[in-house]
Amino acid sequence: MKEKTRYSDEELKEFGVLIDSKLAKAEDELEYYQNQINELAENDGTKIRELGDGLGTIESTRLQQMASRTTKLIQHLKNAKMRIHNKVYGICRESGKLISKERLKAVPHATLSIQSKKNQIPKV
Repeated sequence: MKEKTRYSDEELKEFGVLIDSKLAKAEDELEYYQNQINELAENDGTKIRELGDGLGTIESTRLQQMASRTTKLIQHLKNAKMRIHNKVYGICRESGKLISKERLKAVPHATLSIQSKKNQIPKV
């Protein structure tokens, strides 16, 4: 039997639905973080200041980090959608083989198979 070199259009459609769902959730999260950051800025941290001056800064920094992380996730998911559109989704960029469905369901924006990812980690 010939080894599969790409996912079928039907499988790609299924992954697209999963990615759309994760993308919508990530965009909602980003909006939440941005609203929280704006609220902190508008209140100049006065709500939090009662608890200590440093807490407002810590909370603002934490929210900015979460927003940044979520922005990166959104970009990765959009890139995955582009790979689906180009019918190259799920192909490991190192080995050229298909990434397992289990991995893609867990990390739908993955571009490396588990084995390729393990090979990137430097041995201590």
